[in-house]
Amino acid sequence: MDRHTALLFVDWQRGFIELARRMERNNPHAEDNAARLLAHWRAQGWPVFHVRHNSLEADSVLREGLPGFAFRDVAQPAAGEPVFVKRVHAAFIGTDLEGALRRAGVIRLVISGVRTDHCVSTTARMAYDLGFQVVVAGDACHAFACETPDGRVIDAQTVHDVNLASLHGEFAQVAPTAALLNG
Repeated sequence: MDRHTALLFVDWQRGFIELARRMERNNPHAEDNAARLLAHWRAQGWPVFHVRHNSLEADSVLREGLPGFAFRDVAQPAAGEPVFVKRVHAAFIGTDLEGALRRAGVIRLVISGVRTDHCVSTTARMAYDLGFQVVVAGDACHAFACETPDGRVIDAQTVHDVNLASLHGEFAQVAPTAALLNG
């Protein structure tokens, strides 16, 4: 890793704390791993970018003006760290994220965020298609259980694992936090 590798924090917002009270989630250590990545990137002076979701859904906890829109304590942007607000799953749609990354000379992204199967996956896939090298810090992300169309529930760990497996080797490399801190 070097100054051409940006840490991209996706949707580390308080609203997901509320969702976790209602839905099963995996990876209780995701926040700790995200904090370790953030501290390391800042100590190295490498670029950090933050993205948060501003939902258009009337009943969403992620709407601007509601407490859930705020960043989690673990992901508070520091002075000079760009923040992008998106309205869809991909962090590149409707934002200047791609332009900001290119102006900063970024060629590689390390992604940490919420939800593995939604905005993390969508952003990783799009980043790859835009020509960036992509690494997803799998243990610095988490997912929620979800229901299939026929009513079966897929547990959060399976949702997380299947999505990381789908990304790995095709759209991104999936790596644990420890490897990213030591590599």
